[in-house]
Amino acid sequence: MLHSTSTAPSRRRALRVGLSSGRLLRFPGAFNPLSALLIQRLGFDGVYISGAVVAADLGLPDIGLTTLSEVASRAQQISRVTDLPSIVDADTGFGDPLNLARTVQVLEDAGLAGCHIEDQVNPKRYDHLDGSDVVPREEMLRRIGAAVAARRDPDFVLCARTDARAVEGIDAAIDRAKSYVDAGADMIFPEALTGPEEFEAFRKAVDVPLLANMTEFGKGGMLSTRQLQDLGVNVAIYPVTLLRLAMKAAEQGLRAILADGSQAGVLDQMQHRADLYELIDYKAYAEFEDDIFGLLTRT
Repeated sequence: MLHSTSTAPSRRRALRVGLSSGRLLRFPGAFNPLSALLIQRLGFDGVYISGAVVAADLGLPDIGLTTLSEVASRAQQISRVTDLPSIVDADTGFGDPLNLARTVQVLEDAGLAGCHIEDQVNPKRYDHLDGSDVVPREEMLRRIGAAVAARRDPDFVLCARTDARAVEGIDAAIDRAKSYVDAGADMIFPEALTGPEEFEAFRKAVDVPLLANMTEFGKGGMLSTRQLQDLGVNVAIYPVTLLRLAMKAAEQGLRAILADGSQAGVLDQMQHRADLYELIDYKAYAEFEDDIFGLLTRT
């Protein structure tokens, strides 16, 4: 009730343990705290907070327009309600290496278990569309160095994302990833890979955990959890899936009201009030209030 029952350090430790377990961890993207509660209720391993989703929720494209405070605020709201570890998309760090150092500490304070930073230029572009570019390797190494130096909790996971596959090719992306590990990255996020063979090549090249982005409508295919497990991937994120499902359902409901004059025809597509109250633990809040009110009236 109100907050998760676990502490941020314990969630970070749980993520570290999970990354060394040899099994695939599944992190669906939460677009708000309520969806994070559902992710936990259904038994997933963690929660992902997508920069593209935060931007879209604000009515913005994912081109570096969101601020650290906007992303950290939404990430804190989400991590507050779940006992699962949460990983947040920190884009290019919201500025130069000094800004990135502050970003890491702000996200630690927000209760996150980890974040990923990327080697795109600033301002960035959505990685599955044409027009993205990457900074020189040395600049990304400075970003990673700043993040490592700023981190206070050694269990906070620093993931380095490389977008070099679409710009410089698979071999250059692998070389970059190896240098990012040498600079202190705990996990590698190779973006926009085109199939299992490229994941296999990354797995052979780096000895730290790998994160796979299973987004829809992108340049790469959507691999099954069994395929990812067999390839040695450690974390699979599904960043925009829930938002896309929710917005499609919302559109259908609004069209039904326009066409039919009522939402009666789509009631079977809605979450029932009873299910919502169960998800947010409404009963526990009422019982807590009754207990406290009774205590206050007796004192």
